[in-house]
Amino acid sequence: MIHTLIFDAPAWNRREIKRYARIQGTEITYDTLIDDCIAEAGSALSYRVCYSILPVNTENNVLYLGNIPSPYQTIIKAIRDAQEVLLFAATVGAPFDRLIQRYSLLEPSKSLILQAIGAERAESLCDAFCERMNTELSAAEKCLTPRVSPGYGDIPLEMQKNIFSVLDCPRKIGLTLDSSLMMSPSKSVTAIAGIVDGCDKQLERCKDCEKIDCLFRK
Repeated sequence: MIHTLIFDAPAWNRREIKRYARIQGTEITYDTLIDDCIAEAGSALSYRVCYSILPVNTENNVLYLGNIPSPYQTIIKAIRDAQEVLLFAATVGAPFDRLIQRYSLLEPSKSLILQAIGAERAESLCDAFCERMNTELSAAEKCLTPRVSPGYGDIPLEMQKNIFSVLDCPRKIGLTLDSSLMMSPSKSVTAIAGIVDGCDKQLERCKDCEKIDCLFRK
């Protein structure tokens, strides 16, 4: 079953916006520009997620997420001990892409900040969604493993095709995939997270993980 959710705007993280824009130190000259971009971006942003929970099984020594073959060490390591996985796609909407495109010619510096805002918004939406799912799973004493996405580690971008097929992203949240495996709207994320028992044990696994900027580390 595919579920869809609409979120209110997550809390803004200006530090992350600066990181995505590669603004270093405490240079205050960018603060006003960031605030202006945040104010203008607000009405162009929407926050939509579609997701499905799939069983994990192994056939002929190949890991499967539902019917998706996933013989990739990044996934195997990320979801070990999981009997189910959460497969999801999240987007902040097409109007925001058009806003970036408009400023790419008129005011490149503003376009740069908007690009960073889009990345921060997409990740903040994923964090909000995973936090909501963890709250729901906690009733059964379960929780999510840190999420991984196509293009991360040894997970090929081609896996996007399987994710889009399972989640029916175009109909559910208006997210499409072109022949070059580029998503539209561009500020979108697809991801996989395991569902495991024993959250205390899961947090201990952070010591073995190379990803240091996820919700669990925070």
